[in-house]
Parts: sequence; C-alpha cells; structure tokens
Amino acid sequence: MNMRKNVLVAALALGGIAFAGTSVAAGDAPTTAPAAQSQMKQSAMNWFGGESYNGAPALTVTAALVKAGGGASNFSFSTALVSMLGQKTVNAEVAKLTKQYGHENVTNFINGMTFAVNDGLKRATEAGVKLPAAPADLKGVKLAKTLVTAGTTADGTWWSGLLFDKALSHDIHVRVMQDIDAKYSHAADENTHKVLNQALYDVAQALKVKGVKLASLH
Repeated sequence: MNMRKNVLVAALALGGIAFAGTSVAAGDAPTTAPAAQSQMKQSAMNWFGGESYNGAPALTVTAALVKAGGGASNFSFSTALVSMLGQKTVNAEVAKLTKQYGHENVTNFINGMTFAVNDGLKRATEAGVKLPAAPADLKGVKLAKTLVTAGTTADGTWWSGLLFDKALSHDIHVRVMQDIDAKYSHAADENTHKVLNQALYDVAQALKVKGVKLASLH
C-alpha cells in the first residue's frame, strides 16, 4: 500500500494561528476493535472521553511541541514542559499532581506522554506525514496557551483526546492508543489521558486562560 498517495494537504485555523495539516485517507486508517469502532461511530467520542476530531491536524503546533521537547530524535515531555512553563512552575505542578495521583502514576504519565509523542511521530512517518518547521514565535507560554486552546471543546472543557486528535489526526491517535495498550496496558493509556486532563486544566488556570473547565476524567 502506498500510504503517501492519499495524503491531503490542507490549512486549518486554530486558536488564531494558521496550520498546515495532513489527513490520512480512510483506507489507510489503522484498524480499531469493533466495540471501539461502534462506540466512536455512534457517539463521536474518544476512547477516554470528549468529542473526537476528524479534521486536518495542526502540524505546526505539533512541530513546535516536538522542538520544545528536544526534537524528534530526542523528545522528552519533561523537557517540553520546562521549555513552555519554566522549571519552578513545572516542579510545583508535578508536586501537586504527585499529591493527587501518587508518584507512580505521575511518573507513568510523564513517561507515557514521551512515548505517545515519539510513537505518534513514528506512525505519522509511516503514513507519509511530514512535520513542517516550527514557527519561530510559537514557544514558551504562547505554545502552552495554544495547547490549551487546541484541547478545549465548544463547551469549554479541556480533553486530552481532542488535543491528540488535532496533533497528528484522529486515526494516528487511535493507533498510538493501541500501541500503548499493547506495550503497557489499557490502564496506563487511561492514566496518561486522565492526568493530562488535570495538568492542562491546571496550566490553563496558571496562565489565566478564562472559561476552561476540568474534564470528568481526572
């Protein structure tokens, strides 16, 4: 199968920034368990809650996040967080999350996010998706606020699944979740989504982004 021939280049405006997007054709989409397929078709919801998004991905934001984390060959979610928010803020948030979820779950969340991004980049490459150059000005607090905007639904709730859908596409998000389930567990996959819901809600509050609500899974 030539996965590159079905790549469609589009432009998407999100959070006031223009993004070059790529979507994988339906014939190249990863297979999903029948029950999950039925659930998503009926409710248009992601596995771990929140509406799914099937539009063109915001690749320049993804490129900026990858750059903030050390680049595609050396990405670390911890590095990305410090780059966006500063060490002091990150330390305070990790301490808060650790008190809330426990050391093991927070460690697994951070490692899970690193795995998710790296695996997503691998799956994107397999699908013929190439990240553009990261915008020079999309970094630090501006990037953090953009991630908050990207994951916020029309009713103001922030969902990790929505952010993942917009990062590389819903199909690639599903494939990455399957990879996490296979390598680690479904519970580990849920933990990553759950803690990220809380963490980005906290970021929104810290950056005084108005109207952002906490997801029910947190």
